[in-house]
Amino acid sequence: MASLERDAELMLRVRDGCTTSFAILLERHRGPVIHFLYRTVQHQPVAEELAQEVFLRVYRSRATYEPTAKFTTWLFRIATHLALNWLRDGKHEKGQESLDQEAGEGISRQIPDREATVEQRMLREARFAEIRKAIEALPEKQRAAVLMHKYQEMEYSQIAGALECSESAVKSLLFRAYETLRGRLAHLA
Repeated sequence: MASLERDAELMLRVRDGCTTSFAILLERHRGPVIHFLYRTVQHQPVAEELAQEVFLRVYRSRATYEPTAKFTTWLFRIATHLALNWLRDGKHEKGQESLDQEAGEGISRQIPDREATVEQRMLREARFAEIRKAIEALPEKQRAAVLMHKYQEMEYSQIAGALECSESAVKSLLFRAYETLRGRLAHLA
């Protein structure tokens, strides 16, 4: 909680013209934002480009920033909007890009297990790929809610702020998403 308060304090300093505070916020949140965006758009260069746009928008909005919500909620709201817009605008191109990239990058991102056999690694990678595919198939808002909840470990209130909906709507989105995933991935249990 203290770091979140510091985030708001840093952003208030950015509002007052402190570029060092912006550099601290950028360093602190760049990785999680890129990770979230990658899991949403499934294309690393696009995730990095969208992350740059997120922080550009944060910087451009500095004069009007008010700490009415947690900084991370505000930050992920911007990231969510950009990712969903990219998915809506570029779904056809995105599908072609991720097919070529998924096989090559999926393996390199995995931490090698020196104890595991080749067969075990292949099975684990196939399971991860199947889980990613099931998450990608979810409707956009459900996917964003799952990614923020499971991978970013955000609270319902933060997800609600990022998706601009109520906490009960987030719970409903997550319930439907997890039910769908359970059904699609039951064979992995």
